[in-house]
Amino acid sequence: MATGFFNVPVPKNEPVLNYAPGSPERAELQAALAEARSKEIDVPMFIDGKEVRTDDKHAITPPHDHQHVLGHYSAGTADHVRQAIDAAMKAKKQWGEMGWEHRASIFLKAAELIAGPYRAKLNAATMLGQSKNAFQAEIDSACEITDFLRFNVQYMTEIYAQQPESSAGIWNRLEQRPLEGFVFALTPFNFTAIAGNLPTSAAMMGNTIVWKPSNTQIYSANVLMEIFREAGVPDGVINLVFVSGPTAGDVIFNDPDFAGIHFTGSTGVFQHIWKTIGENIYKYKSYPRIVGETGGKDFIMVHKSSNAKEVATAISRGAFEYQGQKCSAASRAYIPSNLWEEVKKYVQADLASMKMGGTEDFTNFINAVIDEKSFDKIAQYIDDAKASPDVEVIAGGGYDKSKGYFVEPTVLLSKDPNYTTMCEEIFGPVMTIYVYPEDDFEATLDLVDSTSIYALTGSIFSNDRYAAEQATKRLEQSAGNFYINDKPTGAVVGQQPFGGARGSGTNDKAGSMINLLRWVSPRTIKETFVPPKDYRYPFLGED
Repeated sequence: MATGFFNVPVPKNEPVLNYAPGSPERAELQAALAEARSKEIDVPMFIDGKEVRTDDKHAITPPHDHQHVLGHYSAGTADHVRQAIDAAMKAKKQWGEMGWEHRASIFLKAAELIAGPYRAKLNAATMLGQSKNAFQAEIDSACEITDFLRFNVQYMTEIYAQQPESSAGIWNRLEQRPLEGFVFALTPFNFTAIAGNLPTSAAMMGNTIVWKPSNTQIYSANVLMEIFREAGVPDGVINLVFVSGPTAGDVIFNDPDFAGIHFTGSTGVFQHIWKTIGENIYKYKSYPRIVGETGGKDFIMVHKSSNAKEVATAISRGAFEYQGQKCSAASRAYIPSNLWEEVKKYVQADLASMKMGGTEDFTNFINAVIDEKSFDKIAQYIDDAKASPDVEVIAGGGYDKSKGYFVEPTVLLSKDPNYTTMCEEIFGPVMTIYVYPEDDFEATLDLVDSTSIYALTGSIFSNDRYAAEQATKRLEQSAGNFYINDKPTGAVVGQQPFGGARGSGTNDKAGSMINLLRWVSPRTIKETFVPPKDYRYPFLGED
């Protein structure tokens, strides 16, 4: 057969559309939103390429309008997880043996479908199902997922191209095998791009997948699956099931063919998964790959030389875009005393100007939090803060779930740098600020480093380069993604590979070659052209 060494299309970041009034993309997205709201859909699981429905139907509702039903999904059982594993194992040999360029073509086609004909549909599903405004949806479910697919293809080719040196008479080769078994992708609600990347990055390297999305992301996961199927992902390669986490875990983590997990979610769940895998390690054919990105208590550290307006904007955007429901969202800030009153004034003005409501109204900056459980948790943190003598609510503090799960952007000022909301992940629109004496910069750096178990993202604001360098060095282990004079959110595939350490995960950097290397198992092949015919080495000769 014909073959060759193929160069893939050079990946470039997908341009972000602005959805300004009168723009064609705004009109197309508004039409897609209206279309989605006008009907109720029946969302099936997908196992071995077949649509699977059950009698156990669960409603899908917008978080900002929880009385409106977008559709229903079929909840599965342990039997469906078993079927998904069987389908993945059945598809594994043919998929793993497919030429890498054909796997690449499938996912490059998926990227083109998302960037083109499916762009408005996937964005609308994200806006309605996960309560993201138009811009937040665009950077997530249009651009980031497209970037993941295109750049991962490039990283795949770079991995395959890495080869060892060969000495005279020998040819050394390195091949990358898919893992021996299936991969479990357990994905979160907050980014459609992550939900798409976790199964496809492992599948791209020749693995077959059992994918369980968050229940609150099923509406857009269904569109992703539609795209993957249209792109040509073969039956059984990615199997989509809607079951509870414990139900999935009971089957998957007891299966000898379990080869790895690609996870984004809470630290507690990930630690439980790790423990379960460890307890079952003797059952598996190989040591499973455990890749996870978990929580964060992300910080903004401010030096006395900083610009107050820049700091305030970083707080307003970093803490409150997508209602603070990003792993990278700023949730604690350390402001020097000389800047505090000015920063406070600007932040309060920003929050007073923010409109809150449904995503269908493009003038709303703030939308709803994801569900009632999250709403109640955030409300309790706010109530506790209101009752604390150490905390002052300087903006927001209100909440209402009568129509949607709305929580006002809330800024707390704490006298205690170790108050609960300075330490614990809230995953909502709550920012806690500690004002430190302006000359206590070094001691406050120590405080930033020691306050939280997490180490995902963080930033330093400083117009003093010595101070910026000092913070960068001192906070080396405090964040896997570190920003200088910027908010600690908005990592871009191909530019800032994303992930953190400590309690924030395994730091395997989604959006980089590092991550894809976790989904292959290398084999070295040494070929000797003229093998020796005598065991004796020259040193054995007599003088």
